[in-house]
Amino acid sequence: MVKTKAISVLSGGLDSTVATAYYKKQYEIEAITFNYGQRSSRNEILSAQAICNKLNIKHNIIELPWLQNLGSSALTSSEAMPELEMDELDDKEFCTETARKVWVPGRNIVFTAIATSYAEALMAEKIIVGWDLEEATTFPDNSREFLDAFNQLLRIGSIYDVEIEAPLIDKNKEEIVKLGIEVNAPLELSYSCYQGSEEHCGVCESCMRRKRAFKNAGITDPVKYMK
Repeated sequence: MVKTKAISVLSGGLDSTVATAYYKKQYEIEAITFNYGQRSSRNEILSAQAICNKLNIKHNIIELPWLQNLGSSALTSSEAMPELEMDELDDKEFCTETARKVWVPGRNIVFTAIATSYAEALMAEKIIVGWDLEEATTFPDNSREFLDAFNQLLRIGSIYDVEIEAPLIDKNKEEIVKLGIEVNAPLELSYSCYQGSEEHCGVCESCMRRKRAFKNAGITDPVKYMK
């Protein structure tokens, strides 16, 4: 049986790794990873490449150097990276402010638009993303509303039948870790740190959410942390 083709937007992080592995048996997947000048670009690319090798899927790197020059995100500049305590992760007001400090202008809109171009060119019917419920609390471009709106845009603006699949859209990080174990996702190869250090820094928001997720799931995180 011929599999449906899919493009995975794979950062190498926990969420996109699990989303890609979730559809591995169902779709013929080709992954794309973006280098937009983020601090963690080297490790994200290495992680994504390793994940693709493990899952036996093709991997493409897309350079977006101009995106680094827009705004003043701590991810792409020398601005101080926000550090959080575990008990601050559910403080919506506080995390909304930290989200603004790492916000890259239009990032998911740009990424998904480029993934659409890949999908149309390769006659792929699906775009796989790792958007999830926990991130959507402070990042609107991870929300179900954003997903539904973008799919409506594709129905209007594409001459092909392309749809975004977001299997984690209603899940928090703990549930994502559990699903990752269930679908045999290579979690040990994923990279989640904003700082871009060889080992996860352990104090940025992405690291803290990852650490909490594994702890709450009762599963040992296979990556190493500096703190």
